[in-house]
Amino acid sequence: MTAGTTDSVQPARLRPPANQIIELDVQGMTCASCAARIEKKLGKLDGVQASVNYATEKAHVVAPADVDADALIATVQAAGYDAALPTPEAEPRDRAAEIKRRLIVAAVLAVPVIAMAMIPPLQFPGWQWVSLALATPVVTWAAWPFHRSAFVNLRHGAATMDTLISLGTSAAYLWSLFALIFGEAGAIGMTHHWTFNLSHDHQLSSVYFEASVGIITFILLGRYIEARSRQDASSALRALAEVGAKSVTVLRGGAEVTVPIEKLAVDNEFVVRPGEKVATDGVVVSGSSAVDNSVITGESLPVDVAPGSTVVGASVNTTGRLVVRATAVGADTQLAQIAHLVELAQTGKSKSQALADRISGVFVPVVIALALITLLVWLVLGESATFAVTAAVSVLIISCPCALGLATPTALLAGSLRGSQLGILIRGPEALEEAHRIQVIALDKTGTITAGQMSLDSVVPAEGITSEELLRLAASLEAASEHPIARAIVKAYSGRPGALEDFRNVPGLGIQARVDDRAAAAGNAALMAKLGLEVPEQLEQAAVEAGKRGASTVLV
Repeated sequence: MTAGTTDSVQPARLRPPANQIIELDVQGMTCASCAARIEKKLGKLDGVQASVNYATEKAHVVAPADVDADALIATVQAAGYDAALPTPEAEPRDRAAEIKRRLIVAAVLAVPVIAMAMIPPLQFPGWQWVSLALATPVVTWAAWPFHRSAFVNLRHGAATMDTLISLGTSAAYLWSLFALIFGEAGAIGMTHHWTFNLSHDHQLSSVYFEASVGIITFILLGRYIEARSRQDASSALRALAEVGAKSVTVLRGGAEVTVPIEKLAVDNEFVVRPGEKVATDGVVVSGSSAVDNSVITGESLPVDVAPGSTVVGASVNTTGRLVVRATAVGADTQLAQIAHLVELAQTGKSKSQALADRISGVFVPVVIALALITLLVWLVLGESATFAVTAAVSVLIISCPCALGLATPTALLAGSLRGSQLGILIRGPEALEEAHRIQVIALDKTGTITAGQMSLDSVVPAEGITSEELLRLAASLEAASEHPIARAIVKAYSGRPGALEDFRNVPGLGIQARVDDRAAAAGNAALMAKLGLEVPEQLEQAAVEAGKRGASTVLV
């Protein structure tokens, strides 16, 4: 009898990085220009290479041994931001909730302002003053993070996307306020005439409150979606890190003591009972069993282990009791290193993202310069100051969105996280960027592309028994086993199994029991040899053929 599966592959141990790598959590970034500025400041330190990712709010720094984290944090703070070493146990800040409050207020107040400005029948006498009252909280309180960021960066002689947002929305608001007080826009009965024709406004007869509140609301919406994506990303990383065991049964003086996983140290011996997760990477000291490594390797078939075999943390012990000596704990385990690689994939930058960040770094000064040029050109051409200022403000307003610096890192973030959820480990952003050039894919084992569910491949009976009788006997034996092959055999039999008694698991070999008051066994060739049973040549040949197809054989 054969069940379709794949040969198990022991996972290779990941090598720790040779260089000193320091990870920092960076606070205060509001756009890709902020990340580019911090990266530039860190890069000025001797021997330091830094990659700052706005989407994940993290800095990945490669530094010489004589450069400590305090020096890096001080450099980030000198640039106008804040940084700290990661604290996994700290409760993550709910930035999405903070933005959501401002977004709700902005949206509720912005809708009537935009509606009154765009729909002339809604422009009742004094509507523009009502727009002023509704727009003021949006431009001041809801947009306060943009204004604060612009001020902080101005103190350090820098300009970011928030500088554009703050300048554009403030200019539109203040110019509209000026038109209300000193121009014709404040006259009761003033309306905006809807037209598709371009015209020059020389008499301060228009207000632009809808532009201010609209930009602020839509950018807050984008920031909220971005913050939610980051939280989902962090949740996925935490879920990956939490796959491992939370507690472990350690042997101390011959007694079993259950302690938190954080208390486990290298060379400690711990017990793994059937159905439990292996607490950490280690070597089997005593006992034999089959261990499910699918969480690490994706391989659906458990691996038989015995004294001297290596086991991986977060794998599941399926049958026998094991005593394991820990060889790696905490950040040194394979699971922790896999989670670290996923995080590095999000922190790194592809060529296109690096280009987008460089463009974002010069985009803001260029836009401000263009607004000033627009103002001067119209004044030189003889237009009124009113029209020239309106044109300059328009340049600032239409340049506010910052999708350039957000689209690339967000796409990379979503791609690497989705890959990790599907069991695909993406080494870095360069891999995603170059994926379109792939022509040939080499897979190290079929477990990578299979569903991970065992199924019955074929039934080969010996002389004197039918296939149906053989399958019934095998299903009856395997009904009490939790092994994936056992479940596949039981699933393949739709009839009524026999009465099972005296069931006994033989770790690494198979099972023994009495079915309908007859002695029976199922397992590998070693179990048959142990029981003194000779395997017919016909069945030996069938087992060889099954092995060529990548199937495992169960002898009954």
